[in-house]
Amino acid sequence: MITEEMVNADMRLLQLLSRSYPTAEAASTEIINLKAILNLPKGTEHFMADIHGEHEAFLHILRNASGNIKRKVRELYDDKLSREEIRELCTLIYYPEKKLEIIKASEENLTEFYSTTLTRLIPVCREVSAKYTRSRVRKALPKEYAYVIEELLHESRNDESKQAYWDAILQGIVETGQSDSFIIAICYVIQQLSVDQLHILGDVFDRGPGAHIIMDHLLGYHNFDFQWGNHDALWMGAAAGNNACIANVLRLSLRFGNMATLEEGYGINLLPLATFAMDTYKDDPCTLFRPRLDAKSATLSEKQKRLVAQMHKAITILQFKLEGQLIDQRPEWGMKERRVLERIDFAQGTYGYEGNTYPLLDTNFPTIQPEHPYELTAEEKDLVEKLHHSFRISAKLQKHIQCLLQHGCMYAICNSNLLFHASVPMNADGTLREVELQGKRLSGRALMHQIGMTIRAAFNTDTPRPARQFAIDYFWYLWCGKDSPLFDKSKMTTFERYFIADKKTHVEEKGHYYLMRDNARVCDYILDAFGVEGEHRHIINGHVPVHVAQGENPIKADGRLMVIDGGFAEPYHTTTGIAGYTLVYHSRGFELIQHEPFTSTKDAVLQGTDIKSSKQIVEMTGNRIMVRDTDKGRVLGEQIKELQELLYAYRHGIIK
Repeated sequence: MITEEMVNADMRLLQLLSRSYPTAEAASTEIINLKAILNLPKGTEHFMADIHGEHEAFLHILRNASGNIKRKVRELYDDKLSREEIRELCTLIYYPEKKLEIIKASEENLTEFYSTTLTRLIPVCREVSAKYTRSRVRKALPKEYAYVIEELLHESRNDESKQAYWDAILQGIVETGQSDSFIIAICYVIQQLSVDQLHILGDVFDRGPGAHIIMDHLLGYHNFDFQWGNHDALWMGAAAGNNACIANVLRLSLRFGNMATLEEGYGINLLPLATFAMDTYKDDPCTLFRPRLDAKSATLSEKQKRLVAQMHKAITILQFKLEGQLIDQRPEWGMKERRVLERIDFAQGTYGYEGNTYPLLDTNFPTIQPEHPYELTAEEKDLVEKLHHSFRISAKLQKHIQCLLQHGCMYAICNSNLLFHASVPMNADGTLREVELQGKRLSGRALMHQIGMTIRAAFNTDTPRPARQFAIDYFWYLWCGKDSPLFDKSKMTTFERYFIADKKTHVEEKGHYYLMRDNARVCDYILDAFGVEGEHRHIINGHVPVHVAQGENPIKADGRLMVIDGGFAEPYHTTTGIAGYTLVYHSRGFELIQHEPFTSTKDAVLQGTDIKSSKQIVEMTGNRIMVRDTDKGRVLGEQIKELQELLYAYRHGIIK
């Protein structure tokens, strides 16, 4: 019950609110609207992780809403259309511009095609918009066609009194030459309304060729949030000017033969690196550094592969030098044992590791001075300056990083789900581990929050210089530091994996979180520590690929934890046995969609191929989840209370 005391206590808020709702009637109308919204089914949330530059598969899954659009088309037309017609209609919805171009080149009766297609698309659009208010649907419509689409959605052709009206609208669209534009508009509305909110649990970058294409798409996406991953942090560090991060980004790109994102996407000038590598390693076969090519990049010639290998070795050695310097500058990180170059016996060609000596697989190090292994040559200094400049002035890269900052964080809590990319540091006894960050010892939620603030400080020009430099340096620690929530392993054995055959030296022991996350009690403890409430609450992670082919289950800890890294990137397909997951949370509960490898966008358009996906029921609720049961519902409830106070103030003359 609203009282005068409550109204007086919130007077400043109510005066601001009165600007948007200047009359009692306006406040009443909004209260009615919000109360009605609370009784709609919750929107569909999609969770994806570890996309790793596989833009074609990622964008196709967004276009087909993880198979949900095809399911709705089948429900509508299974007894009316053939399988071929259903496939063609779905392909048109996914790729309207490209599919229309093909159809127009072969279709003899375009007028009939347009009329038939529009008649089929409208019911699909009506079906996917059913759980939203008219206002919400209207916001998704392109302005130029909003009125017409609304009329078609809310009027039935089966109504005899409106049939002629309905048909006249369709005829008008065709006669005025707007059919293509109208079909394209409806298809994108169907795509948009099929996914209410997209959650990306990190790692857009590295391995695949199209991270920049994914980021371009996200810039215009209607509703998404992002939990940063270790590869994202690495690219953010490179964009901020961390030279060790720049070297790592280049090394990984060259390792997988993926220069498209660097050169075509962000305009990074690799010519200085190529020139340096050809001069420095002109007589070196660089066998250990041959790129790992997938089917899409296997077209490189032998000459190109040789150059990539030389560049790969050059940047790898430079990386170890830059990392050694950074470790010296930040002794508080406790990473002295990762100053790997000083462990090399250059005369014997061996490497000392944990009391043992191992022969090196490659002993040609023309740029390393044994007495001062981390000192850069004059040519290396010049190269680092040029690469640093190239990353810092890339306008597109900086724009994409700003998008990550605006939509992202280290963790998120949404509808009783705790989202983070990799882990939260823990002790062996199952308690949260305290980690020192800039003189403070923090754990759990406080640690994640402070890391997020540190990341943002690297890009805030008003941050004091020492604090900003620490933040820039800290990106590299996030990439490979023992207590980093994005890494959480004993060490990153990059040098050993390149140069030592004995796999005992390659071991990276996982942190306690990974060892205990199957335990329901531990998951409950973490959820409590982060303040996650609700009868059905979960932790959702990516980062570690699920070995489905070996029988590993992505659902752990009696359903409290879901790991959704199914290996989007092609190099992981043999490891996981699949090609990615989408976790779908709709008004009935959770479904895990398991995807098979995607061939190509070209095949999808020309042949109507789709990603083969299988569905696993994770958790279904007895009653349908409504908006009132969600975080959004709680926010709307607060807004209703404030509007009721405003209405009271109007009716009692407290606000005129």
